[in-house]
Amino acid sequence: MMSAGESHGRSRQLRDKAQELDDAARRSTDPDESRRLQDKARRLREQSEQERVIDDPGMDLR
Repeated sequence: MMSAGESHGRSRQLRDKAQELDDAARRSTDPDESRRLQDKARRLREQSEQERVIDDPGMDLR
């Protein structure tokens, strides 16, 4: 099992990667590629949020 610090770091890495993919999607001239990159970025952000909730089950997401 990961420590809170390790998991927080992984969550941060996922958010950073999602941002990189969003940037690449904006630069892409191919609409299909742009959509694919945006979808992947969205999944990474969702995964990051899930890991944050697991790290801190008392966190209120509202």
